[in-house]
Amino acid sequence: MMTSNRTKRLDTWFLPLILYIVLPFYFLPVNAQMRVRLGPDSPLGKLQYAEVHIANLYVEEVDEQKLVDDAIRGMLEKLDPHSTYYTPKEVKEMNEPLQGSFEGIGVQFNMVEDTLFVIQPVSGGPSERVGILAGDRIVSVNDTTIAGVKMQKEQIMRRLRGPKDSRVKVGIVRRGISDTLSFTIIRDKIPVHSIDAAYMLQKGVGYIRIGNFGATTHDEFCEHIKSLKKQGMQSLVLDLQENGGGYLQAAVKIANEFLERDDMIVYTQGRRTQSTQYKAEGGGLFTTGKVIVLVDSYTASAAEIVSGAIQDHDRGIIVGRRTFGKGLVQRPVDLPDGSQIRLTIAHYYTPSGRCIQKPYEKGRQKDYAMDVYNRLKSGELMSADSVHFADSLKCYTLKEHRVVYGGGGIMPDEFVPLDTTRYTRFHRMLAAKSIVINANLRYIDQHRKQLHKQYPSFDDFRHRFEVPQGVIDGILAEGEKQDIRPKDDAELQQTLPYLRLQLKALIARDIWSMNEYFAIINENNDILRRALELL
Repeated sequence: MMTSNRTKRLDTWFLPLILYIVLPFYFLPVNAQMRVRLGPDSPLGKLQYAEVHIANLYVEEVDEQKLVDDAIRGMLEKLDPHSTYYTPKEVKEMNEPLQGSFEGIGVQFNMVEDTLFVIQPVSGGPSERVGILAGDRIVSVNDTTIAGVKMQKEQIMRRLRGPKDSRVKVGIVRRGISDTLSFTIIRDKIPVHSIDAAYMLQKGVGYIRIGNFGATTHDEFCEHIKSLKKQGMQSLVLDLQENGGGYLQAAVKIANEFLERDDMIVYTQGRRTQSTQYKAEGGGLFTTGKVIVLVDSYTASAAEIVSGAIQDHDRGIIVGRRTFGKGLVQRPVDLPDGSQIRLTIAHYYTPSGRCIQKPYEKGRQKDYAMDVYNRLKSGELMSADSVHFADSLKCYTLKEHRVVYGGGGIMPDEFVPLDTTRYTRFHRMLAAKSIVINANLRYIDQHRKQLHKQYPSFDDFRHRFEVPQGVIDGILAEGEKQDIRPKDDAELQQTLPYLRLQLKALIARDIWSMNEYFAIINENNDILRRALELL
């Protein structure tokens, strides 16, 4: 029996009735404080009424899932800049760096000329256990060729990742061996570290750089503090430059290591959420030595909580440039299909009562995103005098009663202007086209054994190694080939010192680790240099 198109669809006369029967089951209150108003005149009813009619009556087929996704995004875009919606895939990708681990084969890699190049196998990880080495090229995964076929990086990662204890067969091309090698790797949990580097800067002065605040940050931090103390650390430089934040609890635990019992770390206030106070529990690992915190315009959220607590309690000195100013608390709201809304429910306040959040206009996300660029245009990044705060935003630190201001990030105690000459247009273009990183990977691939023999220790490498002129010439030639040239000789000469330093740091990373990378690249860090002067 044939069914007409009319009877395939819901009869529109019955839509309102069905709508109000269905609604209560889909929109149950999350807690007693949340109110859901239903009925023909409610905003919620209106929204679903519109969606049902579009799905059933629109002239063409519609993707209902996308329709709902776009509707949620549309609502959130009219709110603050940090209330956002994520698809199930985006939720997984976003959470992995903060959760402290993922499941896979355990290699650091980069793509060179359409081939996966292993920079380092993760120490003790599944790849290292079966004998995969730095410099190996992975050319196939489970008999599927991934090299030279223009496969997207995301597709390659999907093939290499998988549940713990599952097996994956990889084909390896190794320098000096003509045949393709085959390895079967048993996937495992791979740790994701949130501390980028920890080492002694000089006698008595330790350095820790936190990349983000994740599930394992506090444990990592405590391990490094204990290790640096054994090496004679009496003062600490805590580097939070470019740290975009992460978990609130991780930030609270880190701040606790510097403060006395019952010292306020941060508190929150919202329209419908109770004010919550977070205080130090005492017994911190570094409550007496000198502390300097490095910040810049990309230091945000959880990193600003730590900076603000240390500054307000006069526990240390903040050095750098005004931080980003992200002081909005998001609550994750998990949706049935695995997607998630991160909804702003409160503001963060430092112990002295400063609101960290910078001003914004609802629905003007583009303007908000351009804020750091506007700081550059206005001259703020070059001079602290260009930043003006209203008297109404004035607060005082809790022990020495120094003046500090709220209403937009953490203003450093010691301002360090941005050196705009360091990153030339020419260097930015070379880096954007991966010409610098590819030159580094080719060089390390050809000279790894020789470098290990020639420089048995990092100190030896640091003092004696110089980037060969041939590597520089190769980068300039590749730039020419891709129509990337300095505008004049002055720009070229301005580019070369930092280019050489960057290459030396990358080579050190590939021979040793990120500690050695930062030990070299930090030689040109003005904010760190100012911190050492203060110490």
